[in-house]
Amino acid sequence: MEITWYGQTCFRLKERKISVVTDPYDKTIGLTVPRLKADIVTVSVPTELPLFGGDDPELVKNSYQVIDRPGEYEIADVFVTGVHMPSKKQRQNLAMRSVFVVYMEEMAICHLGMLDHVPTQSQVEKLGSIDILLIPVGGENALNATQAAEVISLVEPHIVIPMYYSLPKLLVTLDPVSKFLKEMGLTKIDPIDALKLTKSNLPEETQIVLLEAKC
Repeated sequence: MEITWYGQTCFRLKERKISVVTDPYDKTIGLTVPRLKADIVTVSVPTELPLFGGDDPELVKNSYQVIDRPGEYEIADVFVTGVHMPSKKQRQNLAMRSVFVVYMEEMAICHLGMLDHVPTQSQVEKLGSIDILLIPVGGENALNATQAAEVISLVEPHIVIPMYYSLPKLLVTLDPVSKFLKEMGLTKIDPIDALKLTKSNLPEETQIVLLEAKC
């Protein structure tokens, strides 16, 4: 499987026959809109498009199915579980937030979307055993560095890929990824173009991986 990051909370998860794109965005956030094709598109926050950069599945090409609500889905041998994870902020339009777990090539990839609080133990248990965690770390309307570190300790994944942090040209004001790395006791990690892995080469202990943003 190959994981590529396109900035914000947008990733492409690709195996030999199928690809999943998470949270495609439009040009309103300042980043270059990626040209993506997918079989499945997940949307974490379907009701607040202007606030988080215009999550817009119509920007993705190909014939695909959109998943933007909690539930269990099976599409072309890929299983997706959506878990309702409402915002802690007292605003009605923040209520419909979902966390998605995608099962590909015998691995569980958890995309936390715009999660903005540390979930309870019961909420973490609903996610199941997670191999790869895609987690926001830049604060503002999502987890900050301290909260992200706490979530990682609860989930205990093999691999952590931070997302939703400050990038050049981004019009949303977010914390830099260095703040998260410091919270995790790290000084610097060189980003890689994309992450390719199989179930057999997952690390035993939690490893932080930085991806270059394709935006």
